[in-house]
Amino acid sequence: MVLATFLFASMGVCVKLASSLYGTGEIVFYRGLMGALMLFMVSRVRRGTLVTPVPGMHFWRSLTGATAVCMWFYAIGGLPLATAMTLNYMSSVWMALFLIGGAVALGTTRVNGKAVATVLLGFAGVVLVLRPTMDHNQLWHGVVCLISGMIAATAYLQVTALGRAGEPEYRTVFYFSLSNMVAGGLIALMTSGFHVHTWKGAALLAAVGLLATSAQWLMTRAYATGRTLVNASLQYLGIAFAFGYGVLLFDDPVTWMALAGMVLIVGAGVAATSLRTKVTQQTGTTSTMTMTES
Repeated sequence: MVLATFLFASMGVCVKLASSLYGTGEIVFYRGLMGALMLFMVSRVRRGTLVTPVPGMHFWRSLTGATAVCMWFYAIGGLPLATAMTLNYMSSVWMALFLIGGAVALGTTRVNGKAVATVLLGFAGVVLVLRPTMDHNQLWHGVVCLISGMIAATAYLQVTALGRAGEPEYRTVFYFSLSNMVAGGLIALMTSGFHVHTWKGAALLAAVGLLATSAQWLMTRAYATGRTLVNASLQYLGIAFAFGYGVLLFDDPVTWMALAGMVLIVGAGVAATSLRTKVTQQTGTTSTMTMTES
């Protein structure tokens, strides 16, 4: 899990650097291309099949996941790296809100003070994180990043549903990578088009795909073999790694409000995971979150 969070933060660095050379659509396209090629080879080595009995489930998971990735990569280009990473990690709070709300709607549990406090704590952290970056352009990117985390939360829930349906992880990630190719390619064609590669640009794009796909596999493995709450706590090391990268490589400002906001969001995310686990146990379901960048 620690290595996975480090790789995701490193991917964020490559995305930010690549943003000065390529449009968001291009970065998402090549990220999907690398992932699809890697997962195709994995399926061949495992003698598995990419034919799925639940194409509809993959479609909706891929649609939400690709949308979240496109929005997040766009936000990374205009925000301090740690800010973009922190706002995206609000997805854990969104997931808790969705699951608890659904359980209440079904009459299987009640809203309690802890759930409300967790959500409020997370949003208080968002306010503090955004406050130091009130520049108009950065505020817009911050809102986009926050929405990407909310959409990503629905994608995580769909990943859980695919797991319960018996879909292997490599197949789920393969179709997700294909959706990134399609979405990224369409966005690129409708906006800036495809740029001619330089050695630096090609290396950055390859690194984005390699780091993202490797991190996904590591994190999936961690959630499959470890304790959910421990993993959810360790995954927030990604914010610390991103913060260090931002200060060392991009001269991102260090403010007490941003640091306090990050701490609040981390606390809310860990609490949300604990609450989500209790709710799913009460409703007789299991929820093993496969945390990816979407």
